Amino acid sequence: MRNLVILYCIIGFSKIAFAQSSNDFKIIQKPIIYNLEREKLSIEYLKDHHGLIQEKPLITPKIIVLHYTAGGTVTSNFNYFNKTQIENSRTYNKKQSLLNVSAHYLVDRDGTIYQIIPDTLFARHTIGLNYCAVGVENIGSKTQPLTEKQVKANAFLIRKLSNEYPIEYLIGHYEYGKFRKSKLWKDLDPNYFTGKEDPGKDFMNKVRELITDLNLKNEI
Repeated sequence: MRNLVILYCIIGFSKIAFAQSSNDFKIIQKPIIYNLEREKLSIEYLKDHHGLIQEKPLITPKIIVLHYTAGGTVTSNFNYFNKTQIENSRTYNKKQSLLNVSAHYLVDRDGTIYQIIPDTLFARHTIGLNYCAVGVENIGSKTQPLTEKQVKANAFLIRKLSNEYPIEYLIGHYEYGKFRKSKLWKDLDPNYFTGKEDPGKDFMNKVRELITDLNLKNEI
């Protein structure tokens, strides 16, 4: 019994500490170009892949997908996402759509959060789920593990988004395949799928430890 009391105290203190430290995080607005061309390509993507006919590329967030950038800096990744059309070297993805990949947020290694696309605007970051998913890119890679500050920043952001939208799910990019046979999955091309490993199981476990009270699911 005494051990359980100690354990509950530790958990309680850790949540208090996180609540205090979360006040240190702020979201900096750093919008990429969302011009008429990006809007047009996004509307086409919604139609061609998700079977949704819309006048505007709007989404209702239901799921948050965490990623890592596989390297670079905030500046280099921002510049990459800022291009409206996907680069020629990504031939497999380009055959599916000319729209460039992007995300809604970039999280630097020191925990600074940059919002580059509004939450309810479409972004191409997770096959089959883009129409309802908020994407969060973290600066890092397999050889450059994500930081503890990024763990806390992601937890802060997830909590904020969950308070503002009907978020039901939280996944790492590597987990998105679990949804392929679910009603949430929408892609008219059944063969459009790529294997992912970001942002890593260890990172996801650490983030989930800080937001257990939200009861977000990682599968259907």
